[in-house]
Amino acid sequence: MYKILTYNNISPVGLNRLPRDKYEVASEIQHPDAIMLRSFKLHGIAIPETVKCVGRAGAGVNNIPVAEYSQRGIPVFNAPGANSNAVKELAIAGMLLASRHICEAWDFANKLQGTDDEAINQTVEKGKKNFAGTELAGKTLGVIGLGAIGVKVANAALALGMKVIGFDPSMTVDSAWQLSSTVEKALGVDDLVGKSDFVSLHVPLNDHTRNLINPSRIDLLKSTAVLLNFSRAGIVDESAILAALEAGKLRNYVCDFPSSALLGRKGVILLPHLGASTEEAEDNCAVMVADQIRDFLENGNIRNAVNFPEVVSPRAEEAVCRLCVANKNVPNMVSQISSALGEANLNIVDLLNKSRGDYAYTMVDLSNQVPAETLEKISAINGVLAARVI
Repeated sequence: MYKILTYNNISPVGLNRLPRDKYEVASEIQHPDAIMLRSFKLHGIAIPETVKCVGRAGAGVNNIPVAEYSQRGIPVFNAPGANSNAVKELAIAGMLLASRHICEAWDFANKLQGTDDEAINQTVEKGKKNFAGTELAGKTLGVIGLGAIGVKVANAALALGMKVIGFDPSMTVDSAWQLSSTVEKALGVDDLVGKSDFVSLHVPLNDHTRNLINPSRIDLLKSTAVLLNFSRAGIVDESAILAALEAGKLRNYVCDFPSSALLGRKGVILLPHLGASTEEAEDNCAVMVADQIRDFLENGNIRNAVNFPEVVSPRAEEAVCRLCVANKNVPNMVSQISSALGEANLNIVDLLNKSRGDYAYTMVDLSNQVPAETLEKISAINGVLAARVI
């Protein structure tokens, strides 16, 4: 029986992927094999010795001390793309909010007073000129980051009659297959922001993307441009954004991450981190993470881990068991593991080893069982972080 510790309310649709005859799932559980969470912050929380993997039902993993888990050989799974449609729809909504002055018009309409409909109609006719906007059709959208979300935003904008340019130096083959061929490729971020009426950000927050939108790039934007941030707050330099809005060098900043600096500022449209807040997205994320956790616990396969390589292999028919080893990406690891197996007269049916950055993962299918002393010997190899037999 595998034990799953949950730190948030996880969608029942996802939890139902974990059969009750094999899994015990609870918010308070001793000796868990895995952790499932959404936004709960694991920083500062001791890692139970029994934990073999962590799954976040969402895309970002800023709430998880990934480096700490990596050093213990624990894969951290996320759900890339599971909430992509929800974020895409909100990004499109953000463009409409800004282009049609919907927030200001909403406030105006809700402050109308009186019982005389004719008088109200006259006030409406007089006031509506203050909220005249522009249409999206014919405008240029620049999309920075063409992953699962960025691709969907780009394709949806095309369907609305917009011209779309995109930039992503790390675009995957899968994303390229999904992206419309009519999307223009920008030479770089500077090239993209200079050509765009709207700029939508869809990149992770890391050392390369922090303050990606900075004063020098804001200077390249059109004064009528709208910047949309549905990625992370740190992608933009907030002080530079506010200065540009104040100086009339930027029309609107649509942001899903409120802060004290942004509250009540003219030209800022704030949303309360609604990007993935749909029933469908929560279900999709939970299903994806539950499936990944189950596949890892039962088969050792790693899919969509942020800290270990993608390692997926069907079990060899003649295999009796599978050895799974997480280790540092250093020379001679596979040789040492194989030698330990050879010394125990264990026959290797299949072996798969992959690395990613500082870490690697090895799966070995064997035609006979691994003795406890052999597993202990492999676990004791310098550089091995975790080893288990399934």
